[in-house]
Amino acid sequence: MDNSRSARLRRVLVAAVAAVLGAFILIPGAAAAAGTGAITGYGGKCVDVSGANTANGTKVQLWTCNGTNAQSWTVGTDGTIRALGKCLDVSAGSTADGAKVQLWDCNGTGAQQWVANAARDIVNPQANKCLDATGPSSADGTPLQIWTCSGGANQKWTVPGGGGGGTTGFVVSEAQFNQMFPSRNSFYTYAGLTDAMKKYPAFATTGSDTVKRQEAAAFLANVSHETGGLVYINEINTANYPHYCDYSQPYGCPAGQAAYYGRGPIQLSWNFNYKAAGDALGVDLLNNPNLVATNSSISWQTGLWYWMTGTGGAGTTSHNAMVNGQGFGTTIRAINSIECNGGNPAQMQSRVNLYNQFVGILGVPAGGNLTC
Repeated sequence: MDNSRSARLRRVLVAAVAAVLGAFILIPGAAAAAGTGAITGYGGKCVDVSGANTANGTKVQLWTCNGTNAQSWTVGTDGTIRALGKCLDVSAGSTADGAKVQLWDCNGTGAQQWVANAARDIVNPQANKCLDATGPSSADGTPLQIWTCSGGANQKWTVPGGGGGGTTGFVVSEAQFNQMFPSRNSFYTYAGLTDAMKKYPAFATTGSDTVKRQEAAAFLANVSHETGGLVYINEINTANYPHYCDYSQPYGCPAGQAAYYGRGPIQLSWNFNYKAAGDALGVDLLNNPNLVATNSSISWQTGLWYWMTGTGGAGTTSHNAMVNGQGFGTTIRAINSIECNGGNPAQMQSRVNLYNQFVGILGVPAGGNLTC
């Protein structure tokens, strides 16, 4: 692990953090529940294509169930949800609350990817938001939109095939996880990781099966490097502990000057990162930073929080780097850019070696752009 103060400085987040999602168990790609039929939701109404119109941009709405083709949806093995030969689509690929949902020609974009899960949410991973009945209202003609997942009844759906089977759906099995981390600290549990994934439904569920596994391998390779194979919970170099308090922040360091050292799978450090992570996850980490070292799920959540939202020196998140084909090397730049461009080639290569090992376990190619 690189425990230098300069390395931690590069972990300042510059983007707004996504709102916390309601708890649910993921089923990847909606494909686990593939089938054709009605999708029912709020007020017992059906998801309906307005007027059975097949024009691009046609409103998708709630309507009294009537058994017509306008209410017959196919949950595809490719993560799409289709009716009348077209795809359920988020208008303009928006990720904003209130973006309308419509019918559109199928085009393979993230605006048309959906994940149905055991908690009966239908999530658009690109936006990290849930299919939502506007209002909330169950009146005929109520338009559907995406909205921050809240667990509300207007975001609960029953899809053809059942929409979930009570498994984690993670592309890494527990046996594979144990193979990757044979000497791991018992604190870093598989159950803690899969529970943490409830906060970020786009993680390892976006794109093809190969991309999903590559992303999982990339995340686990980076955290393995940061923690010595999931052995270390707390930063090793205790001399660094007092360095991670930025008193220029208005909230200061209420847990103490030496309280914000690296903890957890991504070695979260600095008071401003504990504050930002805590705000995103709904946990007061600023006042209780040691939760990252004592609660396995929260610890994993901080790792996924940075993976999904932190850009570092890459200009993009690690998640986006993997799903958009920029390669593993870009994740290194997002997590610790000082290892790149010859800054610390041995540390960079350590991450690459772990990634190659983990994609081998998962049976997928590594892809290109492995170094930075």
